[in-house]
Amino acid sequence: MIGALAEVRRTESGHYSSFGVRGKKFGYYWPRTQTVGLKQTLSEQRALVAERPDVFEEQFTAGGFGWVVVHLAGIDADELSELVFEAWRLTAPDELVAAAPDPATRPLT
Repeated sequence: MIGALAEVRRTESGHYSSFGVRGKKFGYYWPRTQTVGLKQTLSEQRALVAERPDVFEEQFTAGGFGWVVVHLAGIDADELSELVFEAWRLTAPDELVAAAPDPATRPLT
């Protein structure tokens, strides 16, 4: 799903991978715990954690955004894809977002 997004750079760091667009991070993956951290709006962060605290947990807030930890065992690929797209969309420059395909029609890769 990351491969379908424009200008994503993956960086490997010992215990995790980070994902960014034009130098700004929007996600992390920790293979050991099978979790990802994703940038979201503050309201979405609160809603996700309140709705399914077994799948989502608050990671931190920064710059007006709320980051959530997602336990991969509790989420399906379509929902994860939507959350990844949203994290990218909140981070990418306007011109990349405007050129992005509708997430509902993107193939999972």
